Amino acid sequence: MGIGDKIKNAAESAKGKAKERTGEATDNEDLQAEGQVDKSKADLKQAGEKAKDAFRD
Repeated sequence: MGIGDKIKNAAESAKGKAKERTGEATDNEDLQAEGQVDKSKADLKQAGEKAKDAFRD
């Protein structure tokens, strides 16, 4: 996995976490759910990149 992908996925995960916490703080369930989805997508992308790296080695 390239360093650019790692940074991109980490930023996307952090963005999702921020949305989730903002949703919790404001009692906005839609924003909270959107944050959880964003965070999950980033985590899945990161797992896929790690799997690709494992097969390359």
